[in-house]
Amino acid sequence: MAEVKEIADFMYKMAVDAQGQKKLKPGDYTKAAIAEFGVDKKTTKLAIRELVDNGRLVYSYFGGSFLEVPKEEG
Repeated sequence: MAEVKEIADFMYKMAVDAQGQKKLKPGDYTKAAIAEFGVDKKTTKLAIRELVDNGRLVYSYFGGSFLEVPKEEG
């Protein structure tokens, strides 16, 4: 079984790859992680929480909730 950190790293790479091209919803990350690792939704939510708590991803709202890499200030 994959560890939460491993799933979080996978999700972070997804966000970096999609940056500037497509906005990904939390469900997009969840579906991809389930397909890649065969884990349950609870585990994917823990991975998302870890990414947000560590500041690696932030929520943005544009007619829906999206998770993306924080924009650099300045």
